[in-house]
Amino acid sequence: MAILGLRSMSHYSLRKRGIFMLKLICFTLTVFIFCEFLIYYVVIIQCHWPELKNQTLGINKPNSHSVLKTIFLSDPHLLGRINGHWLDKLRREWQMERAFQTALWLLQPEIVFILGDIFDEGKWSSSQAWSDDVRRYQKIFWHPDHTEVFGIVGNHDIGFHYEMTSFKLERFSKVFNFSSEKIITRKGINFLIVNSVALEGDRCIICRTAEAKLIELSHRLNCSLKVAPNAAPILLQHYPLYRRSDSECTGEDAAPMEKKNDLFREKYDVLSQEASQKLLWWFHPRLILSGHTHSACEVLHNGNIHEISVPSFSWRNRNNPSFIMGSITSTEVSLYKCFLPYENTVIAIYCTAGSVLAVLILAHFQPRLSPYHFVQRLITKYKAL
Repeated sequence: MAILGLRSMSHYSLRKRGIFMLKLICFTLTVFIFCEFLIYYVVIIQCHWPELKNQTLGINKPNSHSVLKTIFLSDPHLLGRINGHWLDKLRREWQMERAFQTALWLLQPEIVFILGDIFDEGKWSSSQAWSDDVRRYQKIFWHPDHTEVFGIVGNHDIGFHYEMTSFKLERFSKVFNFSSEKIITRKGINFLIVNSVALEGDRCIICRTAEAKLIELSHRLNCSLKVAPNAAPILLQHYPLYRRSDSECTGEDAAPMEKKNDLFREKYDVLSQEASQKLLWWFHPRLILSGHTHSACEVLHNGNIHEISVPSFSWRNRNNPSFIMGSITSTEVSLYKCFLPYENTVIAIYCTAGSVLAVLILAHFQPRLSPYHFVQRLITKYKAL
């Protein structure tokens, strides 16, 4: 009888331990699934396509077919072989993939523009490394056929001006169907794509070609404006137009206070004053979107031309990445910023879950105490130290 009793107690103990382990595994999996999958849906589902002014007022209400749903994001900086630690790659690229795929599924944009620095090491990567980076890009930013995605060249994709070569520009163009200085027209809306790295103004071959194309496009657009007054383009490029610093930029995703007053270097942080004025004179764009600084900023040029600097899309560059959603017609533009999950929020959830797990495990080996009383005892001991 005693032996049977011991066996029964042993069986009960093993069963109890198994149930406890199962609970721990379920808890851990729940936290993991939430932090790596569900949190993106919880956050991005709160974003919405902005209403146009006339749509809100009920004046000349545009139909859904005339509104182009557009997403603008910038500076993913997919890591390469040289600077990219495998864990850093895994963490940040998973974040961008889940964010992008969730946004596509929930928001159903018609067109997406990536405003440069798609890669981190495109400026010096070998052909093999480039192919590997492109393969990862195509996985992260996969999109259905009904959604168009356009990549715009940045300095990390082909190098700064003195690192830029025709070879690097051509291999980028092949992957992204990118053509420097071209106009993409959708639903009567003109998007002007500019290779801002080539606007050095030193008459290099690539720079001369780029400037000649821009002059030709400006003539064509100016002729169009006489017939269609709404043909003014939306200018898309990597470098922002010239501004002294980010001192006037506001918002939670603007540059940190200690960097706001740092003076920008022309042709490195921003375009030169000369190149900026040329673009404004030639095209009179109705809106400008740029990247490069990794922080948000809104600037008014010549008193009536807005420029939006789009923050980085990656946790590697900022804790609170975001993208811009635009409802655009041939006459109106309305923008809305959609934030992604904050990295420190995800870390805090994991840390909290880890603490709860630790308490549950320790309390399990103190069977006479509930987890609540166990925590109380720990706090009492801590205060006594």
